[in-house]
Amino acid sequence: MDATNRILQPVEGDMQRYIQLFNSSLQSPNPLLNLALSHLVKRQGKRMRPVLTLLASRYVGQPTEASFHAAVSFELLHTASLVHDDVVDDSDQRRGQRSVNNLLGNKEAVLVGDFLLSKAMEHTALTGNLEVVRMMAVLGQTLADGELLQLDLTQQSTLDIEQYFHVIDGKTASLFVACAQAGALLGDAPEEARAAAVRTLTAFAGRVGRVFQLRDDIFDYDTDNQAGKPVGNDLREGKLTLPLLYALEKAGTEDDRVVALRVRRGEATEDEIARMVSLAREGGGIDYAQSLMRQMTDEAIALLDKEKAPADVVDALSLYARFVAGRNV
Repeated sequence: MDATNRILQPVEGDMQRYIQLFNSSLQSPNPLLNLALSHLVKRQGKRMRPVLTLLASRYVGQPTEASFHAAVSFELLHTASLVHDDVVDDSDQRRGQRSVNNLLGNKEAVLVGDFLLSKAMEHTALTGNLEVVRMMAVLGQTLADGELLQLDLTQQSTLDIEQYFHVIDGKTASLFVACAQAGALLGDAPEEARAAAVRTLTAFAGRVGRVFQLRDDIFDYDTDNQAGKPVGNDLREGKLTLPLLYALEKAGTEDDRVVALRVRRGEATEDEIARMVSLAREGGGIDYAQSLMRQMTDEAIALLDKEKAPADVVDALSLYARFVAGRNV
């Protein structure tokens, strides 16, 4: 049994219900909208976030109907943010397929994203839980804040690792945290058990979310990566991520910092981008980021309560954390 199947084992039946509910949300009698929604259904990935939501409900007891609506709502919000991001970044592809803006145009893609956001709010309301409604509202603000902070950094001259973590906590980790919190909150379990699980899984998901983004950022400098991500792509978009920021701090010269700021402003040549990739690799940036990923993954797994939670769910969440980090499972 491969890693994905082992992670899904405790929620295999739950995921069938989730998929049915999610796919039914991506339908419309409007032909143009339905074209975009059908396109989005085809490009669904590994569904890591809904899996986390349902595992969190299983961690405390079992999913309720509200758990499924929460899982759908957060995945719809995530999908909407990707559609909007592709418009902002003028991206032609997403996960190897045409982006919605490439398929229909920018104006249409923005409206498709708006439709998805409205659907996300509808499913949040269907949880019947005011705390989850509040959670969704705050999450939308946090995701936008993280993206805006990242854009603002392209105009700044500071090269700050702490700012990098503020960005990834806002634009990536916050969604993992919300999924885990909602899953635990809506699971069929005594109030005391749910409260303890929310605390545990908040800390777990925060670390896993950071690892998820770290791994993606490492690929930008890794000429041997198998993810299909072009080397230096983040740098071409003006994004300075942890491997380069660490190498600049530990091994970079003043001239390197000048080049890094040119990269951030979108003024760098391909040779300068290649120079920054080499600096991240040779200056210890990739090694440091990988070490930090291992540390955070181990910390996340150590948080899980092996005494109170079902053993198969604890094992699945442990595998989930290792899978996100790309470690052998």
